[in-house]
Amino acid sequence: MAETKPTAPVNSPKTPAGANKSEQRRKMDNTFALLAVPICFVVALLFYMFVLGDSSHFAGGIKEGVGAKTLDYWGTMYTGGPIVPVLITLLLVVLTFVVERFLTIGKAKGKMKPTEFVRRVQYHLANKNIDAALSECDKQRGSVGNVMKAGLKKYREMTSNSELSTEQKVLSIQNEIEEATTLELPMLEKNLVFLSTIASISTLMGLFGTVLGMIRAFKALSDAGGTDSTQLALGIAEALVNTALGISTSAIAIVMYNFFTTNIDGITYGIDETGYTLTQSFAANYK
Repeated sequence: MAETKPTAPVNSPKTPAGANKSEQRRKMDNTFALLAVPICFVVALLFYMFVLGDSSHFAGGIKEGVGAKTLDYWGTMYTGGPIVPVLITLLLVVLTFVVERFLTIGKAKGKMKPTEFVRRVQYHLANKNIDAALSECDKQRGSVGNVMKAGLKKYREMTSNSELSTEQKVLSIQNEIEEATTLELPMLEKNLVFLSTIASISTLMGLFGTVLGMIRAFKALSDAGGTDSTQLALGIAEALVNTALGISTSAIAIVMYNFFTTNIDGITYGIDETGYTLTQSFAANYK
């Protein structure tokens, strides 16, 4: 009686390694992003009302009206108007996601530089020691190591496969690496959109607040008969608070966005080098 080989069910798709873990991380990041913005707004509003608006920052404790006179910069920020808490919110959002990206990208970079890691893996593969190469992935503990580990598992599987040609085996390794890469890269770039967006709109919001402040300043001057230059100068100073907040927030967002994208480019280069290393090594050692 002829022996029959079991076949995999047609409708049972392969679940990528690490897909479930990646999906859980994605849900956590989405929840964090959804909660971060409203929490920052509430904190900014409370800071505006109870810290900047504290009566100790104003002469005689008078915050509104003709007799209002600020004693320090905190009071001046308060008189910047309703746009100030919005700008503080944007600043807090930037700082929040800067810390979050620092932690995420720092973890993704791993414990070893990509160039050194790839060099060690190349050495082990040249000696056909795949287990040692896999142990290097566990030591690296970053995105490059995760992609390399997925590729190495397929690499080891292909070494014992006698049904496929070398070209097909190399293509299978490439597909595994690409699949692992699609799970890693989105997590690195996630939430950078907040920094890029705030970098664009914070300056505009600052200018908007300044325009509103200038309108109030000239109206106050008009109501005073157009003779109180001190009142006009004070109004302009208060209006420019919005511009200062907007420009500083935008500057921080731009610098940190460029910093993170540069780090991500370095990790991406390491991942690309991973794919090249595995496919070239397999083609050379298992013809």
